[in-house]
Amino acid sequence: MSEKSDKFSNHDLFVTEFPKNNYGIVDYLSGRVHFALLDQMKFMTTSGMTKTQIKETILTNISEIIKNFDPQKSKSS
Repeated sequence: MSEKSDKFSNHDLFVTEFPKNNYGIVDYLSGRVHFALLDQMKFMTTSGMTKTQIKETILTNISEIIKNFDPQKSKSS
């Protein structure tokens, strides 16, 4: 176990939990993605990245995920 100087880890500081109740599955998953992107942008900002760098990085990552998405494979897993 590593030493921590404060009581919160980086995960605690940057990960926002999405509420699970009263949402359909599509809305719930969309909300989780939305919160994850906001958390990622917050972390990237504190790491010194500019808005332009953040935008380029996130759009590149999302484009790669979409490009590699195979609906036939996702059905079987």
